Amino acid sequence: MKTPQFDIPCVILCGGKSSRMGEDKALLPFSNYNTLAQYQFDRLKPHFKNIYLSSKTNKFDFLKSDENIIFDNISGESSPLIALKSILETIKSDNVFVITVDTPFVKIETMEKLINESLSNSTIAITSREHNLCGVYKKSCLPIINEMIKENNHKIGFLLKKIELKKIEFFDENEFLNLNKKEDYQKALSLI
Repeated sequence: MKTPQFDIPCVILCGGKSSRMGEDKALLPFSNYNTLAQYQFDRLKPHFKNIYLSSKTNKFDFLKSDENIIFDNISGESSPLIALKSILETIKSDNVFVITVDTPFVKIETMEKLINESLSNSTIAITSREHNLCGVYKKSCLPIINEMIKENNHKIGFLLKKIELKKIEFFDENEFLNLNKKEDYQKALSLI
């Protein structure tokens, strides 16, 4: 078996509300796959030591068990910050690469750069805007995340101001196309 390229775990965030899409983005068909979640999982799996999906429930038919799912550990609430808390509390590694299910065009070379730049700090990708959920987060963020949740502050942008962070600039906007609305999804299907 080939050794994975990256010695840190990857977590694909799949627990969003998908309110602008009107249906669960993670379960939309994509490329030759039944779901976007399966597409991302299969695309990234060969490159990472371990790969997980973050979700409130196991809605993934392609997984044989729950072992590759990190469940949000605060019931009744939902936010990327709660997902990040659950991930960092579950993962044994000090670092984790995080990416959303709805960014299927982020290149492996981009991930490599974000990982390589994360030796002493967390990293996120930026283009014309910050991509807060594409990068490396460190377990050392947990105390700040716990404090924020206690104060009912769920804004990732606020977390990023409080941690040691390196923003890595990229120039291809389409690489970070986020499938929030039906039009975004249609555009993505035309780019495959």
